[in-house]
Amino acid sequence: MRMRRKKNLETRFEKCKWIVLSKSTNIYRLPESERYDVQDLVKLFSNNNPVELEIGCGCGNFIVEKAKRNSNINYIGVELIDNVIITAGEKAESESLENVRFFNCGAEILQYLLPKNSISNIYLNFSCPYPKKQYENHRLTYKYFLEIYKFLLKKGGKIYQKTDNDAFFEYSYNSFIENGFIIENYTTDLYSNLPSDNIATEYEEKFVSLGKNINSLVAKQEE
Repeated sequence: MRMRRKKNLETRFEKCKWIVLSKSTNIYRLPESERYDVQDLVKLFSNNNPVELEIGCGCGNFIVEKAKRNSNINYIGVELIDNVIITAGEKAESESLENVRFFNCGAEILQYLLPKNSISNIYLNFSCPYPKKQYENHRLTYKYFLEIYKFLLKKGGKIYQKTDNDAFFEYSYNSFIENGFIIENYTTDLYSNLPSDNIATEYEEKFVSLGKNINSLVAKQEE
C-alpha cells in the first residue's frame, strides 16, 4: 500500500529547513563535474566534533536519542522518503538539538555530499533486505554501497548493523568480509545479552515484541 502524503508537508519542511536538507537523487542526470555539493561539516554544525551517519533513519527515534545522549558528537540521518524524514526532523527540532541534521536523499549520492574520510561511524538499522536476487544491488550492504562507505569513513571507522532478517544478515556478513572489512563482533540474538547502551529503533521495538531475534554486527574497514 502506498503511503499517503502527509498534510502541509511543504510548510512543515519550511519550518525544519535548518535541520532537514533536501538533496536531489537525480544528480546522475548531470555531468560528473556538476554532481558535487560537498558539505562543509564544520560550518554545518558550527564545531569540529566527530560526525556519525545513520543511513535509512526512518522516523528518527535512534538518531535523535543518540544526539540527546552524546552532545559532543554530530549526527547526520539519511532518509529518502520525505513523508518519513519530516517526522525525524520535527522530533529533533522539538528537542532543539543542534548536533543532528538530516539529508533527504538516497545513500547512492552520499559521496557527492560528504567529504572523504569525514565520518567516524555508520549505522545501518533494519535496512530493507530486498530478498529477491534481482534487487541485490539495492541492498545497503551490496559491494557498491560498501565502496561508498569506505570513501566516507575515517581510518578506523566502523559500521554498525542491526536487522531482523536472518538471510540478509548472513549476506551482509559475507559481503563485508569479501569487500575488505573485518567483523569485530556479531550476534544472531542481540537481546540474549543486550548492551546497556543499545538504542532501539521503531522497527526493533516492533520485532522484539513479536518475539523475533535481532541480528547485530560491527564491521571495521581494514587499515
